[in-house]
Amino acid sequence: MMMSQHKSPNLSKFVEPLPIPPVLQPCRKDGNATHYEVSMTQFQMSLHQELNPTTVWGYEGSYPGPTIEVESGEQVYIKWLNKLPSTHLLPIDHTVHGAQKELPDVRTVTHVHGAIVEPESDGYPEAWFTKDFAQTGPYFVHEIYHYANPMQACGLWYHDHTMGITRLNVYAGLAGMYIIRDQRERSFHFPAGPYEIPLVIQDKSLNHDGSLYYPRQTDPPVAGLETSIVPEFFGDLNLVNGKVWPYLKVEPRKYRFRLLNAASCRFYQLSLSSGQFFYQIGTDGGLMEHPIGIQQLLLSPAERADVIIDFSNMEGQRIILHNTAPAVFPGGDAPDPSTTGIVMEFRVEQSLTYIDISAIPASMGALPLLDLTQISKYRNLVLDSTMDHFGRHVMLLDSKMWDDPISEKPLLGSTELWAFLNITGQTHPMHVHLGFFQLIDRIPFDAERYQKDGTILLTGPPAPPDPEEHGWKDTIRANHGEITRIVKHFTTYTGRYVWHCHMVEHEDYEMMRPFLVVRDSTQINNV
Repeated sequence: MMMSQHKSPNLSKFVEPLPIPPVLQPCRKDGNATHYEVSMTQFQMSLHQELNPTTVWGYEGSYPGPTIEVESGEQVYIKWLNKLPSTHLLPIDHTVHGAQKELPDVRTVTHVHGAIVEPESDGYPEAWFTKDFAQTGPYFVHEIYHYANPMQACGLWYHDHTMGITRLNVYAGLAGMYIIRDQRERSFHFPAGPYEIPLVIQDKSLNHDGSLYYPRQTDPPVAGLETSIVPEFFGDLNLVNGKVWPYLKVEPRKYRFRLLNAASCRFYQLSLSSGQFFYQIGTDGGLMEHPIGIQQLLLSPAERADVIIDFSNMEGQRIILHNTAPAVFPGGDAPDPSTTGIVMEFRVEQSLTYIDISAIPASMGALPLLDLTQISKYRNLVLDSTMDHFGRHVMLLDSKMWDDPISEKPLLGSTELWAFLNITGQTHPMHVHLGFFQLIDRIPFDAERYQKDGTILLTGPPAPPDPEEHGWKDTIRANHGEITRIVKHFTTYTGRYVWHCHMVEHEDYEMMRPFLVVRDSTQINNV
């Protein structure tokens, strides 16, 4: 575990308003096609008024990047442009696979997280490119990505996915929201317009001159290395939409918040100081069957939640959004109640503009469940670790490195059950590319016995998904000592994708594997 010993400056809380990322406007539209050009650049911005401006990276001069809003089925074309300098903002460990010294330090590739998209447009980690496409990775295909958006309304996000340096590029600022809309969602009359707000939550550490802090070394340092990847990184400041501990003035009415945990490794267990409920209406992949009222909402890295908070009859109150999740999760240190335990503040101090006619419907329609009788393949996939020759932990999937032969080759049109057996001692947020899946259950098992002789000894009954997990997911918590079972239908596209832990330090140091969707069974053994 890497808990940074660095201490950020002591900053005042709730002194600046919450920034709202702009909605990106397309370059042009022709027919059903919408075209964007999105530049990644380095710039300075104020993360807190008591600090000097911070040098960050971002999309279109914004950190987080601008929100991209599209319609379900809209044909969207995006040219992601690397306009970054040749020197990285943060320390690179060249011993990490994919970050060798012979590769350019600054390279990027953007992944729309949760998208159902052709492999050439998925942001494959080895499809990176440098400034003006001067150099490209071995899986780079084309400069313009195509997003067909063949899914219901949902809240996705986009972020860098470059092999070996994802943690650095995302920490530098390369992340933003991608929201798909449709008429069905509009028919429910959720809070909209200025009453629908994305909340991109991250933790960071800052130096006293305002610059980003990221550790060069583990604690204790690795002998013989100038820079070493750390097992996990946890900052001591929480930022929302790029601002440290902001406040948001709200009217006494309902608001819809699109929550995203965009942190490197930190889990967030969110609650309101007023004790009131979040009314959750959606998961990663869109609307749930019906809203649920919950007082605590747990989000692992990369998970999203679509929630409504009702500030009616709360005029004049100030409500703090708290975090109580340990780091590392679930057995690490509790957050400091004066720093990482605080996320932001809501101030119910604005007058009601007009009568609130938005709704929290009783039902949003049945969720189509994947048919478990149609499962054609069951896969047991072990989350484990080993030690490298420097004595560092390397997190692995099924005891395999990135470059080992591809072992997961689902057949196009098939339904598979993937069971994650976690023997690592901590929870991992597991993300599978190419759309969504459904969580079946979690079954406790004897992890020590499995490590000893490979025997799967169940130690309790299956636990159903938590209420907030009832819906389409693309990222799910796989807890230590549990078998987390998901079911996924592999449809739409064939080709090469990835599955990985979304704690990005883990992802960068081998806890990521390719999978290949094949068109017919003859390819399973031949590809």
